[in-house]
Order: sequence, then structure tokens, then C-alpha cells
Amino acid sequence: MQDQADAMKIVFETNVFPLFHPECVDDIKDPCPVFDGTLWHVFGSSGTVTSETWRILHATAPDLSGPWTEHEVVNLAVNGSGVAAPGVIFECGVFHMFIQTEFMKSGGRCEHAVSNDGFHWVVLSPALMSVPDSDEDGIYDPHPAIVGGKRYIVYSGMPKFTRVPQPDIYLARSMSDSWFGPWKRVGKILDHAELLHHNSREDPDYEWGLEGAQIVELPGGQILLNATCFLPQGSRGSRQRVFFAIADDIKGPYVSVGPVLDPGGLGENGHSTVILQDRRLALFYQGRVEATNHRWRYGLAKCSLDLVAKRLNRLR
Repeated sequence: MQDQADAMKIVFETNVFPLFHPECVDDIKDPCPVFDGTLWHVFGSSGTVTSETWRILHATAPDLSGPWTEHEVVNLAVNGSGVAAPGVIFECGVFHMFIQTEFMKSGGRCEHAVSNDGFHWVVLSPALMSVPDSDEDGIYDPHPAIVGGKRYIVYSGMPKFTRVPQPDIYLARSMSDSWFGPWKRVGKILDHAELLHHNSREDPDYEWGLEGAQIVELPGGQILLNATCFLPQGSRGSRQRVFFAIADDIKGPYVSVGPVLDPGGLGENGHSTVILQDRRLALFYQGRVEATNHRWRYGLAKCSLDLVAKRLNRLR
């Protein structure tokens, strides 16, 4: 059994952490790197987990590995108590940002903004709104994706809650095959109960739900789901993990390979973005460990895409 588990592991050949330290804030989270053909941009959440106060980080670099230069935070004409966690894609000379407005409470919208340079943004009509008194009573963590030539947004949706949010992973598709929508809800594509390595809703020490999802189409046509779970056991501050799952169809069903990145001691990792580049898979993630005083920073782990494909195909 252990030999079988070892055969399923994703082994990252390099892992640089932290990539950089922020200049003026405690924490940086929810990284989304994009390439504009000349320069790498990373957008994310900049602030502090102490008060859950966030702004939109923007940094640039000549290479995904850096060196990264921080810029002024992105100011959007968007209202909400949780404006953060931008999901960004660059296509045909335009940056498209999809961003949450809430994540700690019901309600919220998935806002859409566009930019020609990554610095100056125009806010358009919301892409998605929460649906009161439903399993999408709250929505957050949107991330855009192109799969099979069609445009999608994957996001977390949650019903009303009394203790903490319990989101699952949902999907929406553009009916115009452009980033301007309108967007049709496809529905839930991954539930708590489908993952043995995620805390159950009935757990008295339940910490959080599924979040930070991203959909990636692999060269062979399979669908990679990259998302964040919370382990069933362990102390708070050590249970958050990036995991991968595979499916033949974007709607699922998904089979999980489990957590893919070990924090290397007391710590955790979460919300991340996968980039496929030159037959390699790069995982740009958030993590916190003792060496960062358990403050969130960005890391970059890389491995062979062929190796990942072999591991994931063993699940099929």
C-alpha cells in the first residue's frame, strides 16, 4: 500500500520559498501569475490575516522566478468587505480580472475588470452574483480558464453557515465564448464528501471548506483541478494543503491525487496557480512556515509535466 502511495506522489524538483518579502504588509496570499508576452505579472491579496484586511497586490518580473518588483496596489471601483483573491487571464492584449467581494459571509459578487497594461483597470458588470438561500448563498475565489476553446470560471460556493464557511467547488461557462459573458452556471463539480483528505462537515474541529480552485487543460486533453483543502487532522495553522485532481470532463467526476506539496515542517500551503511552460509544471503557491514567522508568502515549485501526467493517469 505504501509503495502504491509513493508511486502516486508528485515530486517537485525545485521549490523556492519565499520568492520575496512584501514591503509594507504582514501577508501576501492568493497568487495569480500571468504573462503578457513580455513581462510576468502576479496579482494577489496583500494585507494581514490578523484583521482579514486586504488590498490587491501587483508585482512584475522578467521571469516567473523573479526578481519581483512590487507596485502600487490595484485600486478598483468595487465595494465589499472582502475584495481580494483576483483570478486573472491575459488574452488578445487584454488582462481580464475576476475578483470576489466577500468570503467571510453570505452574498458577494464575482466582479469583472479589464486592463491593457495590468496597472490601470476599468470595472465592468459583475460576471456572477450569489444566489440567496441556495448552495451558492456566498461565492468567492473566482479563476478564469480556457478549456476546449471555451471560457469558464471556477469558484467556491457556500450555503448559509453558523460557524465558518463550508464551500464546495463550482463552475460557470460563458455563453458568448468571450470573457464578457453572459455566464451560465454549470453547477457543483467537487464536494467535501468526495475527498478523504479534507475535513468533513460533521467534524467538531472543522476548519474550512474547498477553495482556491483552478482548472487547467493538460496536453493530452485531461482536466487538472488545482485547489486547496484542509486536512482532517492536525493543529490549526498546519492543515491547509494544495491538492490536484484529474478528470476526463471539466464537469467531473474528479479523482484526487491528494495533497501535492509538503511544507517541510510545521506550516501549511494553499491557494495556488499552475502554469504549464516548456513541458514543465510550475506551481505558484502561498505558504507559511516557522521561517516566515508563520506569515504568508509566495513560493514557486517546479516539476516535469510528463511526470505529473504519468502520476495522474494512474488514477484513471
